[in-house]
Amino acid sequence: MHGMFDQHCAVALKATESAAKLCQRVQRSVTAEALEKRDKSPVTIADFGSQAIIALALREAFPDIPLIAEEDSAALRDEKNATLRDRVVEEVALVLDRPNLGADAVLEWIDHGSASSYSERFWTLDPIDGTKGFLRGEQYAIALALVEKGEPVLATLGCPNLVNPDSSVGAIFSAQNGKTRSHGQGGSSTVVRVSPEEDLSASRFCESVESAHSDHSQSKAIAQLLGIGGESVRMDSQAKYAAVARGDAEIYLRLPTRPGYVERIWDHAAGYAILKGAGGRITDVDGMELDFRHGRGLEQNRGIVASNGIHHDRLIEAIAETREAETR
Repeated sequence: MHGMFDQHCAVALKATESAAKLCQRVQRSVTAEALEKRDKSPVTIADFGSQAIIALALREAFPDIPLIAEEDSAALRDEKNATLRDRVVEEVALVLDRPNLGADAVLEWIDHGSASSYSERFWTLDPIDGTKGFLRGEQYAIALALVEKGEPVLATLGCPNLVNPDSSVGAIFSAQNGKTRSHGQGGSSTVVRVSPEEDLSASRFCESVESAHSDHSQSKAIAQLLGIGGESVRMDSQAKYAAVARGDAEIYLRLPTRPGYVERIWDHAAGYAILKGAGGRITDVDGMELDFRHGRGLEQNRGIVASNGIHHDRLIEAIAETREAETR
């Protein structure tokens, strides 16, 4: 089993590195003018390109393992989007060094990720998690996980803009066999562990930049209830899971902003494996384990609570208490 996981991890890491190169190239092309016009085409190009590269690698190495990914090629097949399609093909061809690459191949690779139902073993991919962060030149992540019997058992998480403890920029994390590593240049890697901070009042929150993704006012009420006074670290994407995994923060909350919202598995599977392998704990806001056995959605869960594990149960209690106070 360990040897098999080594092979899966090696393929996932290499594919994530290649996808990160494409994303970085495209992100450098985002101009202030494009942002002003709310032109989302750069992130769309990177999104499809990243999925094509990773899906190709997985299909070639593990043809029998389905892939549940966020994107499909329908929009690119529309002739109105021919210019966009050409840019995606161009970027993929550059990174893979395949100058004569055709659009049909790229569209086919993207659609390798079209699985949607649960199976005992599958990959799940978010080719760019944190689209607004990408467009702002801030945090985004390339998130890939292997799920076995409903449990994310292996993952890679590429965070090209995450600042490391040594001030270098860009990190790729992997989790396999219950251990999380951060990978540097030249094949070096270090084991990652959560913060050992036991003083709850000294804990640091990590939360979404976008208030649409998490209820910031409830987070503030929870912090006050627990005596936590520090400023929250706000960043887009599953980079938040990485931040808690390596001890930059102790708590990540994604609190439901509307009834009935269902989280997508690709938004959490990789981060879940990365944080768990670093010694952290992840549940939903009711303290239930995350259930990845329902296709594309976390149908049985509400919101996310991720922490270094030390005060996790108290966090769940505090969420219930603040919700109760709101309904009085």
